[in-house]
Amino acid sequence: MTRAAIYARYSTDLQSDASIEDQHRLCARLIEANGWSESKTYADRGLSGATHLRPSYQHLLQDARDGAFDVVVAEGLDRLSRDQEHIAAFYKQMRFLGIPIVTVAEGEVPELHIGLKGTMSSLFLKDLAQKTRRGLEGRIRKGKSAGGITYGYDVVRQVLADGEMSTGERIINKAQAATVQGIFKDYANGLSPRAIASALNNDGIAGPRGTGWGSSTIYGNHKRGTGILNNELYIGRLVWNRQRFVKDPSTGKRQARMNPTEDWIIEEVPQLRFIDQDLWEAVKARQKATRNDMIRDGLNRPERAHRAKHLFSGMLICGACGGGYTIVGKTRYGCANTRNKGTCTNRLTIKREDLEARVLLGLKDQLLHPDLIAEFVSAFQAEFNRLANESSKTRSQTKQELTRVSKQIDKIIDAITEGMFHPSMKAKMDELEDRKLKLEAELATTEPDNPVMLHPGLAELYRAKVANLTESLNDASSKAEATTLIRSLLTEIRLIPDSDSLDIELVGELAGLLALGQTKTASEAFASGRSVTMVAGVGFEPTTFRL
Repeated sequence: MTRAAIYARYSTDLQSDASIEDQHRLCARLIEANGWSESKTYADRGLSGATHLRPSYQHLLQDARDGAFDVVVAEGLDRLSRDQEHIAAFYKQMRFLGIPIVTVAEGEVPELHIGLKGTMSSLFLKDLAQKTRRGLEGRIRKGKSAGGITYGYDVVRQVLADGEMSTGERIINKAQAATVQGIFKDYANGLSPRAIASALNNDGIAGPRGTGWGSSTIYGNHKRGTGILNNELYIGRLVWNRQRFVKDPSTGKRQARMNPTEDWIIEEVPQLRFIDQDLWEAVKARQKATRNDMIRDGLNRPERAHRAKHLFSGMLICGACGGGYTIVGKTRYGCANTRNKGTCTNRLTIKREDLEARVLLGLKDQLLHPDLIAEFVSAFQAEFNRLANESSKTRSQTKQELTRVSKQIDKIIDAITEGMFHPSMKAKMDELEDRKLKLEAELATTEPDNPVMLHPGLAELYRAKVANLTESLNDASSKAEATTLIRSLLTEIRLIPDSDSLDIELVGELAGLLALGQTKTASEAFASGRSVTMVAGVGFEPTTFRL
């Protein structure tokens, strides 16, 4: 008796195992009608017919070579494959083995049918892809999700007026949004993606896939827009069609290819924003600096992006030869040229702890100068005034809109009173009343304009912050931020030999800041060895300051 093998398949998880059962029932009926015996059923669930890398399909091929059956039965040729190349190859192998292909839809499949049906299946896939893409683009144009869900948001499913369920709607998940905000702040303050991921895992916070966090989940790829730190949806920008996927014909695996920027589709969705612009730009600036560190002199060196192990690592310069001061032994810094090349006569070394203590102690003493305290108070007052002005402007705009809405409501009431009524007026009236309630609520939650009042202890607050500089560098919660801020204000630290000791000279913007509290005349600056160059409206140029 002829042994018949059944092959069944359905494409996506949206279908069910019932599809396999239905296909099996039809094929079994065909086998019985031909007087054959069913040998085995091969079934692939949730796998596309565009790929030949399906477990049961490959098992079917192997059993055919082993002579396990005499005929292949399927509901239709497209169940075996939708790819022209693959269906032709399958037919050639079966013909070589003397195994006919019989389907419920086409009967026994001849060679001509293979070409026609394979072409139709390929056209079907292309047409399906175009229609799917069109539908997804339509969703994006409406500010909706094109599929999947981004960490930080929840899917909203509700019944529409026509009885269908809504698709693509999202709202902010407050708990996840707080986690994302923490990731952005930690990275902007100097923590590495690996350290952030480790902290999240230690706190038991589930990642986007419900599992643990990894550094790649956080950092991602800035060009492809992947990773938490690159997702523009967090700033209210929905970007779609950034990349496309092309199947490798040899492996059947998809590979991502970037699309030209002019093909990207970008929609503004401000209601989904929860990362402010300043924080976003701070993260982008650090990412750019990191990439610039990695790619220098035409070489890509990822190790350059690693954070400094110690507070001033990589910033120390020998004042005698200009070479680097590096760790020699376990705890001391020494001139690298003296140790490795013998080209420098500076053999003085300094303990790392002593160097850091001298620099930080000098910083604290200089930062407590009255001129710098006055500068802090002035900057604080300017920022306070800016925020107060923004709040006042927003409150004024809200009042103006409330007045306008109230006038529109009065006009509709007057029209109704005079006998002019239309059903659309009720809907408009309801809309205006809702807007009026929201505006009144906004005014109730904002404070009225008050004169700017500064806390009398502001100067003491500054002194306390400076006095706690060392403690901040030793506190795990603030160490990364404090370290990043100090290093960002220093270009280099020069260690200048002076008989049997080392003088320390700071170079960078922090040196210019310290010079505010020092001598200002050119002759005094020259005599003291301090530079006090300052550019108004820009900031402090890199300058030097000796401790």
